[in-house]
Amino acid sequence: MKLIHSYWAYIVLIMLLIAVFNAISGLSKKREFTNKDLRIGLFTLIVSHIQLLIGLGWYFASPYYKVLKANASEVMGESGARLLAVEHPIMMIIAIVLITIGWSKHKKKTEDSAKFKTFAIFYGIALVLILARIPWNQWPAF
Repeated sequence: MKLIHSYWAYIVLIMLLIAVFNAISGLSKKREFTNKDLRIGLFTLIVSHIQLLIGLGWYFASPYYKVLKANASEVMGESGARLLAVEHPIMMIIAIVLITIGWSKHKKKTEDSAKFKTFAIFYGIALVLILARIPWNQWPAF
């Protein structure tokens, strides 16, 4: 499950990068918000939610959760364990909440530039949070 979670993260990151750059491009070029833009945002939302489900499944079966339950002070005192048991899961949940909020808010916008701006802000912040808390030293290479 950890391997699936790690490789699915590549898909999430690629889609987030595409969505953020597409939104910034659409905003700067004052493009019309088309079905392609909508689908990029929607696919990013879908793959991130799938990643959340995979991640939650892995987390509650992982040794990090078991150690956290058994001895939280020990986990909190060691930065590597704290990253995997606390910081990474919380930050990823916050990032996916931001993606979800961005998706919901963009639907209420009537102007194309407002839709692109909403994606750029919410998806962009989510991308930064995800990049900040990926456990890079344990991430598999292609």
